[in-house]
Amino acid sequence: MKYIYPIRLEASLHETIWGGRLLERDGWKKLPDDDVQIGESWETEISTIVQNGPYQGQTLKTLVDELGGDLLGAHAMKIFGPRFPLLAKFIDANAKLSVQVHPDDSYAARYENGKLGKTEFWYILAAEPGASIVHGFKTTPSPTEVFQSIENVTLEDLIHEEPVQAGDVVFVPAGTVHAIGAGIMLYELQEYSDVTYRMYDYGRPGADGKPRQLHIERSLDVTDYRVSPRVKANPLKLAGGSGYDERCLVACKYFVTHELTLTAKQGQPATINAHTDGSCVILSSLGAEIEVRYGSDFQESEKLSRGQTMVLPASLGRYRIIGTGSLLSSYVPEANAPILRQWEAANFA
Repeated sequence: MKYIYPIRLEASLHETIWGGRLLERDGWKKLPDDDVQIGESWETEISTIVQNGPYQGQTLKTLVDELGGDLLGAHAMKIFGPRFPLLAKFIDANAKLSVQVHPDDSYAARYENGKLGKTEFWYILAAEPGASIVHGFKTTPSPTEVFQSIENVTLEDLIHEEPVQAGDVVFVPAGTVHAIGAGIMLYELQEYSDVTYRMYDYGRPGADGKPRQLHIERSLDVTDYRVSPRVKANPLKLAGGSGYDERCLVACKYFVTHELTLTAKQGQPATINAHTDGSCVILSSLGAEIEVRYGSDFQESEKLSRGQTMVLPASLGRYRIIGTGSLLSSYVPEANAPILRQWEAANFA
């Protein structure tokens, strides 16, 4: 028997050489002991464990296999096939990450055994004064110039660094040379892919004292050498409703992410009525304390709190969000969805 309900997941934590302890210090996650530097919390990794309901204790992959299109949705399956489409993360960059680039889907399919490429976006949650990211180049270099700068450990002379602060949104299409700088905490949403080409690591040693592996040839193959047409995205303000504001942070063929900010009125929490349509929906709380009510009369409910993530199956249908605070809602759009054109016009017209 298939069970369709909001699925709350227990994130998987990943130790990295550049990670820190902000996820715990700022109240997002409970981390292991103080010696462990956690760089990433993967919210929708397929090995994450269901925390609630009939599927409690099972992995997200088990649900994908069992529920198929009822979980994923027709729009998601048209692009991504019978696999979970999107990977959401919280990232704590205590030190700067290497400069990377991701291939598009066609290159990854050809050279990475049928894997997906990776387009992603970042929502900056916190940034120390002076923190910055890498996004594209200062001017348009040739592949030879980039190769020589990697060899000479001078790529910093070519790449564009952009100061960021909390609230900034950064869209990173496949092919964009990019890096997260030190002192930044962010939420990331990406195509569910592990294909990353490390182009440059500032000449630093890895955890074993040796330089980390670079993927220079493939990096140069997939890089977009143009200056980025836009680094910080311009979120699109939407109509919202009584007691809540809504913005579309990013909209592309792979995902659309809305920020919902619910405000209590006269002591009463806000209410949002919505429904799933052709795609599963990923809800991540950025401080919101909410109930997601569902069922024919909205009598069934699941709770979501700060730093938690929930997946709403595509076949859930109508649901209701009640509470206060900010959360993100992400899904795979229909190919001709108007929001795609509206967001693109607001950012690239």
